[in-house]
Amino acid sequence: MKLYLSEQDVLATLPMRRAIELVEGAFLLLADGSAVNQPRRRVVMPGGSVLHYMAAGMPEYFGIKAYSTNPKSGAHFEVLLYRTADGLPLATIEANHLGQLRTGAASGVATKYLAREDASVTGVIGSGFQAETQLEAVANVRKLREVRVWSRKAERRDEFARRMTARLGIDVRAAATARECVEAADILITATNSREPVLESAWIAPGSHINAAGSNWADRRELPEDLVLGRAGLIAVDSIEVAKLESGDILIPLRESGASDFPAVELSEIVAGHRTGRTSADQITIFKSNGLAVEDIAVAGYIYEEALRRGLGQKR
Repeated sequence: MKLYLSEQDVLATLPMRRAIELVEGAFLLLADGSAVNQPRRRVVMPGGSVLHYMAAGMPEYFGIKAYSTNPKSGAHFEVLLYRTADGLPLATIEANHLGQLRTGAASGVATKYLAREDASVTGVIGSGFQAETQLEAVANVRKLREVRVWSRKAERRDEFARRMTARLGIDVRAAATARECVEAADILITATNSREPVLESAWIAPGSHINAAGSNWADRRELPEDLVLGRAGLIAVDSIEVAKLESGDILIPLRESGASDFPAVELSEIVAGHRTGRTSADQITIFKSNGLAVEDIAVAGYIYEEALRRGLGQKR
């Protein structure tokens, strides 16, 4: 009998620290070939409705995440989880918060491996749903003493600062400009839906680490070309296959410059120790996050197990 797990069940069973551990484990499985990931596909309909779907398999579980988006009704997410050993369906999981948590967790893993150990000042560009867990994940892997946030609407960045100060117990304050937010930050998070760069390369301090998590469309970018193809010493992606389909932050600069070599490595190779991460205190590093189904399945399997243990969910 299958379980149906709600958004409340997800929030009750998956703390950020555990999500980071699970996503880190998923990257290790990708590195040794024990996990299989298939890129996102989209069905785009007239009128603005889009169906997005992505699948992955791991030793214990496999499954698919599907979600619909529409400018009027928003986004609606579900994960269908199956047991790898016999293919039996196990659970349908509401996955809005699941996706938010695993996306933040992936940036947490990247920050753990790529940011300087003494990084303590973070800038956040964007104050929406995803920015919350991006910051929470970074705060789980580095001891932060100051956080600055900027977004276009002053009231939204002010509210984000108040909410996250209370939630994390860290000094989070709203910045008056994007430049004020970015300059002298050790770690920078971009979590916007912008089509054009939200910062300038000159604002980025040597030794910074950047988590660019806002877009998974080939025609959108948050980072400028002279940062991506110039100053950045290392760019990691969650999957090169997916990045070549979705990472506008990389694809647009390549197209505009005429460059042919894809300038990124897979984060899983760094996590597994097969590639070197940061090589100096002054190196600028970037993690371009698109989000992988294997991350969803890794956390979905844990949520399912915890729900069984706690007696959560509806049996169907």
